Amino acid sequence: MAVEALIKGAARIIRGKQEFLELFTAAVLAGGHILIEDNPGLGKTTVAKTFAKLIAAEDGRPLLFKRIQFTPDLLPYDITGVDVFDPESRSFRFVPGPVLANIVLADEINRTTPKVQSALLEVMAERQVTIGSATHRPPEPFFVIATQNPIESEGTFPLPAAQLDRFMMRLSLGYPDREAELSILEDNPAEGALNELAPSIALSDFLALRKEAADIFCHAALKEAIADMIRDTRIHRSFLLGASPRAGLHFLKAAKALALVRGRTYVTDEDLSVLAVPVLAHRLKLRDPRSHGDKLIRELCLARINALKPLL
Repeated sequence: MAVEALIKGAARIIRGKQEFLELFTAAVLAGGHILIEDNPGLGKTTVAKTFAKLIAAEDGRPLLFKRIQFTPDLLPYDITGVDVFDPESRSFRFVPGPVLANIVLADEINRTTPKVQSALLEVMAERQVTIGSATHRPPEPFFVIATQNPIESEGTFPLPAAQLDRFMMRLSLGYPDREAELSILEDNPAEGALNELAPSIALSDFLALRKEAADIFCHAALKEAIADMIRDTRIHRSFLLGASPRAGLHFLKAAKALALVRGRTYVTDEDLSVLAVPVLAHRLKLRDPRSHGDKLIRELCLARINALKPLL
């Protein structure tokens, strides 16, 4: 199966992180963008490079991958592109920015100013970049993988709610277990195996997987559970900012894609339980910052699923 080949290929580089790879693959198949928030040196950039190599374009080469290192002095047109005057033709020509690629790595996205962060809003939501009066579209497939370091706040600019809402999931790699750590020490896959990594699936197969994910069956009762969970975040006294309708759409798409990744043709309540925190946590704002947002989300999810179990 193509999805198994994709995850197996990624596992050659990203060791001991099966659930992370399943969630990451589900987000990609659902057409979503991903925010990876984790400590330095855990392989956030390597994940993006790995998936860029695993999907072969029509000419057999890997998909077009661009990395943007976000810094405080970056300007919006550094990532979107700019019209440049050509003295020979006496006209302007468009020089595309790195955001017009298949896979865009926005590295340390919180180290640039809100003005630059907002330059990603249009392309993430509408798959297009407007420069002057002209509109430019990135190639398909297109998705953004952003990274940020949660332990440093000096010289950073927290992502606004509008930006966070564009990300389908926020994921964390976490530290490897002992066996995976020994494997990494043995051959350093980020430098060795990654350079030799060949595509696992063709672009046509990847696009077929996306369509297959969209067609996965989801019971009406589970859709109600998603809608109720989204509504719960808006009325629960612990949350200052609840989830948007986009969050509900992302939740449903991610659940269908995760079901496909796990070899099923239908969504289960377990899919919702696994996805509740990755899909919702980064969109919500707590009234009390000391509260445990992830725990609250899991409790809301469990309550809704338990209420609907007799109907499933």
